[in-house]
Amino acid sequence: MARLSKLSRSIAGKVAIVTGAASGMGRATAHLFADEGARVAATDISPIAPVIAEITEAGGTAQGWELDVGNRADIERVVGEIAERFGGIDILVNNAGFSRHGPIDSEDFEERWARHLDVLLTGQVRMIRAALPWLRKSECPRIVNISSTEGLGATRFISPYTAAKTGVIGLTRSLAVEFGPEGITVNCICPGPINTALTQRIPPEQKAEYARRRVALRRYAEAEEVAQMTLSLCLPAASFVTGVTLPVDGGLTIRNA
Repeated sequence: MARLSKLSRSIAGKVAIVTGAASGMGRATAHLFADEGARVAATDISPIAPVIAEITEAGGTAQGWELDVGNRADIERVVGEIAERFGGIDILVNNAGFSRHGPIDSEDFEERWARHLDVLLTGQVRMIRAALPWLRKSECPRIVNISSTEGLGATRFISPYTAAKTGVIGLTRSLAVEFGPEGITVNCICPGPINTALTQRIPPEQKAEYARRRVALRRYAEAEEVAQMTLSLCLPAASFVTGVTLPVDGGLTIRNA
């Protein structure tokens, strides 16, 4: 009997760029996409070879590039090399990120402000601009920008991070409208409390207390739980989903008490 459904839930054979793939959510996303049959271009400012080795040993297809998304020339070079190596680009996951704390009146504030916006917001713009010629040729073009629940709320002493992540949400909405006529979907994931390198400095008892008070599911997420939602937005079957801001936060943003 013939299948009644027409839309695929497979990214097998698709070419996916994942930035910030050396650890945390980026690493989990690169692993998951490779597990699902995508050809993964994993990039990071940190050494990416261990992730490529893990994926290859597991039977997946991946190649790695060192990339600082705050450097426009590096982006243009690396994205061009990826497209040439794999024959195109279908999926772009803008995941690269970092966070540095400090009050607005600290001496190095403007330096931190500039670096946060350059990496977390302008870096995503540059990646999209560089990948766009190949995305326009894809039969299933997908862009997923990683923001944060800090883009939906705020925590003191990280105003550069919060401003940049809020900008990512606005960028996503604007480009979803701009690219809509071309069939390129642009969506945004807002992770909440996740067990990653950014949160490993927090003592376990503080994590447990925070989750108990703020998170409906009463725990921190694992990186793969975010990666799975990123994958969902990249499926061919997600063809009518664009401009969405999706919190993956265990219910943090909806809990009042």
